[in-house]
Amino acid sequence: MFTGGYAIAMAGIAICVILCGVGSAIGLYKTGSAAAGILGEDPKKFGKVLILVLLPATQGIYGFIVAIIASGGLSATNPEQIVSTMEGWAVFGQVMPMAISGLVSGFFQGKAAANCIYAVGKQESLGGKLIIYPAMIEFYAILGMLISIMLG
Repeated sequence: MFTGGYAIAMAGIAICVILCGVGSAIGLYKTGSAAAGILGEDPKKFGKVLILVLLPATQGIYGFIVAIIASGGLSATNPEQIVSTMEGWAVFGQVMPMAISGLVSGFFQGKAAANCIYAVGKQESLGGKLIIYPAMIEFYAILGMLISIMLG
């Protein structure tokens, strides 16, 4: 018999994965659209924009990692497992730093990386230098992941 605590924990884990995935999807939409425009004019710039395009995908990966870690102590195959409401809320709170930082940083990293892609379209030599700007936003997704792991 699963308890309300188990449901709360699973809801938090699901929200974490969903929000991180949404942040990544929005960010990838922005970077993919920007890259398509630039590559339509000059396909030789593919290598210069590829990393910038893929940067927002990491938030989805981080959310998945946090979900695996958080669910490690919860077993869906053990119907005798009792998770108290307090424990459920603890897991919910554990994954929220990643959920929120994954959503927000994925969105804004996509915007920053898209603008960097446009700049590479105008001046190809900037490609390696511009990666620092969206990478600075990545730092906050990493912090969210670390806090979520430390709270576990």
